[in-house]
Amino acid sequence: MKKLLVLCIFCLQVFAVSSIEEREWAKNEFFLTFLENNNLPLSLYWNLDPQDRELASEIKEGERFQILWDNNTNTIEQVLIPINGSDLQLHIYKNLQGEYTLTYSPISYETQTRILRLNVQNSAYQDVEQATGSTPLARAMRNAFGGSVDFKAMQKGDEVILVYERKERMGERFGDILIKMASVEVNKKARKVYFYKDSFYDSKGKEMESFLLTSPVNATRISSYFTRARYHPILKRYRAHLGVDYAAPTGTPVRSAGAGVVSFVGTKGGYGKTVQVQHGSGYSTLYAHLSRFAAIKKGQKVSQGQTIAYVGSTGMSTGPHLHFGLYLNNQAINPLSVVKITKSELKGKDKQDFQNVILEYEKELQSFIDSNGTNPPKEPPRFERYVEF
Repeated sequence: MKKLLVLCIFCLQVFAVSSIEEREWAKNEFFLTFLENNNLPLSLYWNLDPQDRELASEIKEGERFQILWDNNTNTIEQVLIPINGSDLQLHIYKNLQGEYTLTYSPISYETQTRILRLNVQNSAYQDVEQATGSTPLARAMRNAFGGSVDFKAMQKGDEVILVYERKERMGERFGDILIKMASVEVNKKARKVYFYKDSFYDSKGKEMESFLLTSPVNATRISSYFTRARYHPILKRYRAHLGVDYAAPTGTPVRSAGAGVVSFVGTKGGYGKTVQVQHGSGYSTLYAHLSRFAAIKKGQKVSQGQTIAYVGSTGMSTGPHLHFGLYLNNQAINPLSVVKITKSELKGKDKQDFQNVILEYEKELQSFIDSNGTNPPKEPPRFERYVEF
């Protein structure tokens, strides 16, 4: 792992000095490897139940996390690692008996709604990136329109307006950007999209995705549903399940839910044998606990419905099933909100609720315009800081 940052030092006892180190999660690193490399007991992992072990496989490459060191003994006191796509973090700490304990706890962060308004000078993507210092925001803007807008057709002076949500943790941006509303001018005509229930819609309530996902396996039942983070009243701890589990016999063909490019084929921690596919518009899918792979390789294009693997029970699994994960801009979302036969159009109460959401976004934007609101500050560049002592 790459050592990035020592944030601060403080006294726990009169002469006991501790320090906080910030690191980035390394490429292809497994949680078990992290424990072993840092002299932490492997039992922290093996004592978890299968679902919680699976969750440890969701730590994203490049994710920044913190380690609290006891500098007198050069041992770890605590570790906090955010879990990608959820509001939980993996927390390792010493209990009153001095033994290491692992649990999942809610992440403490602030949510800010920001508004960006600018006129195109070079290109919409480049101008948004330069104005905010945020590549994720520029990417989220492009993905929100799902291929329905030709950004190359935009001309100098065309207006871009983004209402978006940004999380901040420990003084820095945390997680990805969520576009709540986006408006871009093409040939002086505004095109608008709105975020509602894990999808983007136009002002009439028609879905914007340029592709559709289908069920990845023929299964008789769903054995476990998607949950982002909830407190289990019986177990008295927080849990999350970032996907949908389809119960199916070993050897059942697993199909790609949409056309795309294979981005990963191999073993992925508690997920066992895993395939990942990148789709358009910022979407990607994950297929886990497989028994074997079809004749595919990384970088290969696959079509919707093409067999890519077979159901199994590898990794942290209690029986044969397919774990199916769906990600939008690297954030886990509920697959059942997107897997469908045709593009949806909101109706009835859903459409009325959507119209109310539009009114809220438009009211927020109008207030910003009327008050001559200023654009948000640029994201600070990441850099290495060291505190010497």
